Amino acid sequence: MSTLYRQAGTCEIITNVARLAEVANVLGQQSEIAVDLEMDSLHHYQEKVCLIQVSTRRENWLIDPLACRDLSPMARPLGDPAILVVMHGADYDIRSLHRDFGIEVTNLFDTMIAARFLGIPEYGLAALLKARFGIELDKKYQKADWSKRPLSREMSAYAVADTSDLLPLYDQFREELQQKGRLAWLEEECRLVCQARVTEKEGQLFLYCKGAGKLKGRSLAILEELLQLRDRQAQLLDRPPFKVLSVETLQEIADIRPRTMGELAPIKGMTSGQLARHGAALLAAVAHGLEIPDEKLPIYPRLRKNDVADGAKERLRMLKAWRDQKSSALCLEPGVLAPNWLLESVGDVADATGATLDGIAGMRDWQKQLFGKDLLETVAAGK
Repeated sequence: MSTLYRQAGTCEIITNVARLAEVANVLGQQSEIAVDLEMDSLHHYQEKVCLIQVSTRRENWLIDPLACRDLSPMARPLGDPAILVVMHGADYDIRSLHRDFGIEVTNLFDTMIAARFLGIPEYGLAALLKARFGIELDKKYQKADWSKRPLSREMSAYAVADTSDLLPLYDQFREELQQKGRLAWLEEECRLVCQARVTEKEGQLFLYCKGAGKLKGRSLAILEELLQLRDRQAQLLDRPPFKVLSVETLQEIADIRPRTMGELAPIKGMTSGQLARHGAALLAAVAHGLEIPDEKLPIYPRLRKNDVADGAKERLRMLKAWRDQKSSALCLEPGVLAPNWLLESVGDVADATGATLDGIAGMRDWQKQLFGKDLLETVAAGK
């Protein structure tokens, strides 16, 4: 019998704060615990945490925050620096725990980051559990609406599987990172992940719209009107904006600027239902965008680099060549070793020094220690 169903059968669902406090006390006595979250971002306008899965080496629990509104007992075990919290792809879960409950994680081991630092190309949890333990995870509920109640036995089993074997995976990864001398890399990355927080969208919506930078002036103004319209409709319908109208459809409308239903109908992605529900409002949004005075048209912000010394392109080429060689020797993805933005920041300075590296926001200490000297020597050779 697979681990997934064997452990799911004995899993307890926590729905009241009294029982949660008891479980939190048990967790507070552990040296490490495994944690995962399920949310409803694919089904509702305002996403929320709908389930928290927690496992020790012997027990599993599903904490239902929709029934148990007070999650404060979990703040102590999750925030205790003496308790290691093992998660997979923790970044957004860390943000969501803080956003919804004010809970902070202080001591993290992210198995996805570990897998990438070990040079494992398939670092999704399902792929890792299959490769390491022969466990097949059922992806049927990957996009389920976790706000629905009651949870079926199958959904509970799916949820438990995300944490029930995470600690054995941690054991393997920790040992392998130690052997490769890369455990400090992971610890630094995880400290930074623990500081991640959800930031609210501010200003114009097109700033958060992929592909909006291709539009200018009038078309960008129309896109903003369309995005605002979609956002209002999404709130009314309690649906994610992308399930109301796709960004691609809105961008094409902004580019074509239809004035009539006949001009709107052929646009890619416009169904007859959408035309009936939103057609008039979309045309009104286009018309409003067309009426905005020229001097008030939005401008998409562009990051403009200061003029760089001659030879910057050649230095960047040399840095990328160095990275390819180094990442191959370490069996790492080039972007994991040194992302492009880092190489560009170094290559932009003709006389780069150690102080240059210290001034690069986002450069990790492990990167400076591992190959900071190599970067400086490569830049010097490209003068």
